[in-house]
Amino acid sequence: MGYIASEVFSRNLGNVSYKTDVYSFGMLLLEMVGGRKNIGLTTEDTTNEIYYPQWIYNLLEEGDDLQIHIGEEDGKIPKKLAIIGLWCIQWHLVDRPAMKMTV
Repeated sequence: MGYIASEVFSRNLGNVSYKTDVYSFGMLLLEMVGGRKNIGLTTEDTTNEIYYPQWIYNLLEEGDDLQIHIGEEDGKIPKKLAIIGLWCIQWHLVDRPAMKMTV
């Protein structure tokens, strides 16, 4: 469910296109960076669910350590992957990048 773009649910948001796959790819990147699946994530008090991309965004904003470590020690690659993932999951499909730009 978490991989499905908004335009799949409502045709008012646009037609299903290759940008729908960009959304799914973005969610996959966010899962890799967050180190967990994008469903059932709760806040510290474990009573309120939080939208997974919002959780990743909050980690970036607060400068917290992302869950994976790739290559170098300073964490530039996971941060870059998170930013690309967030770029790919924008609500309006016209705002999403083409897969070529994403890669």
